[in-house]
Amino acid sequence: MGAIVIKDEKILLVKRNKAPHKDLWAIPGGSVELGETLQEAAERELREETGLTIKAGKPVHTFDLIEREKDGRLMFHYVIVDLEAECVSGEIRPADDAQDARWFEPEGVKRIAMSDSTRKLLRKIGFLYSS
Repeated sequence: MGAIVIKDEKILLVKRNKAPHKDLWAIPGGSVELGETLQEAAERELREETGLTIKAGKPVHTFDLIEREKDGRLMFHYVIVDLEAECVSGEIRPADDAQDARWFEPEGVKRIAMSDSTRKLLRKIGFLYSS
């Protein structure tokens, strides 16, 4: 699950510290714990990864993330649900699974390394028009 947070025409991205997509910029998020709603999980994960308090909303994007070894063996299979979210308070303090966390303007995201799935999402929501 991920949270799409846009504030002052900038989007919040984290530089991943773990696979899949280690060292690439992505929408912040993580796993849903037993008994959590998607919204509760998004709010907890964002607090853990970025130090920000958010209010998570409805799902806006869903996709499978399947990665395989070169020989075809399965490495990861995640079903990702990205939620819209509003930043309520806090200052960015990257931690947990995030090496870094920053607000990016549309022009700034064109110059960073990110996964294909993140690039597709940014195009879908109209934040990235070309690369």
